[in-house]
Amino acid sequence: MSKMMKAAVFVEPGRIDLREKPIPDVGPNDALIRITTTTICGTDVHILKGEYPVAPGLTVGHEPVGTIEKLGSAVTGYHEGQRVIAGAICPNFNSYAAQDGYPSQDGSYLAHQGGCGCHGYLATAGWRFGNKIDGAQAEYLLVPDAQANLAPVPDGLSDEQVLMCPDIMSTGFKGAENANIRIGDTVAVFAQGPIGLCATAGARLLGATTVIGVDANPHRLDMARKWGADVVLNTNDCDVVSEILRLTGGRGVDSAIEALGRQSTFESALRVIKPGGTLSSLGVYSDDLKIPLSAVAAGLGDHKINTALCPGGKERMRRLMNVIQSGRVDLTEMVTHRYALDDIGEAYDLFANQRDNVLKVAVRPAG
Repeated sequence: MSKMMKAAVFVEPGRIDLREKPIPDVGPNDALIRITTTTICGTDVHILKGEYPVAPGLTVGHEPVGTIEKLGSAVTGYHEGQRVIAGAICPNFNSYAAQDGYPSQDGSYLAHQGGCGCHGYLATAGWRFGNKIDGAQAEYLLVPDAQANLAPVPDGLSDEQVLMCPDIMSTGFKGAENANIRIGDTVAVFAQGPIGLCATAGARLLGATTVIGVDANPHRLDMARKWGADVVLNTNDCDVVSEILRLTGGRGVDSAIEALGRQSTFESALRVIKPGGTLSSLGVYSDDLKIPLSAVAAGLGDHKINTALCPGGKERMRRLMNVIQSGRVDLTEMVTHRYALDDIGEAYDLFANQRDNVLKVAVRPAG
């Protein structure tokens, strides 16, 4: 095996280049994965634009599907050549946060005052791939704490069937789980990009009987109907807040899920929830959020705001692949474009500029 590999590397804001890097050495608790398929996430675009800070030279990407190339000496229960995925969040389960029931928050906080205009602290947490360590947009990926994070892919499932599990599906479903959905609920999902579409599907699976999908893109609203939306609202055609309140007889929705990461959608989601309702926030925000006084009834409305970082670990991945294997959700149509790793610059250009009705791109190393 060659000692070098190709990897997509963050160079500076506005620039991610394909470069040669050494294939990582494998420690006792690690596993080296040969990547067969990966993808680009909206968070990677934030990194590209300099809105989320990472170190120059870091390999980006956090959504791996591949086969085990080499196992660390302490890793048992797996074998070389086995098809696996690992969650975008790869906790070691030894931190205080993990043992307190929040394994996604495994890690530390990073003091930051940088080019994205934000200040204070950004959670680095259990998100290591493409954030604190080299990520998945490469020919090989080193998975730390492999015993806790490698999830075998069931026979019969393709790479593209499980490609959304490491991040997009886990994140969207967590948004639905954080929304405190009960059977018979009405739920509004703001933004129907890949994460919002998964949140829409998750809301239906959890028992919501009226799911309202909100977006400005007619194609994405069509996809929202496919994955569980009962009603779709185009923000270009109506005042969404007024229309949702009309549809609910003035009561408001039981919960709203914000999946874009903008002040406008966050505020709209807050304005449509009922007294005692829940706003489940999934967006990655680049600026400070403001909460209007009227939207929270001057702080007296019993509202709940929940934030989330997508759950990782092998048990979360196993459960998500169970959903795929059962046929209850099929996310293969979310892959709208396919690129070789050699052409990842073109893939970023397409995805970052949201051309050609792109939802997700599959990226594959050659060979």
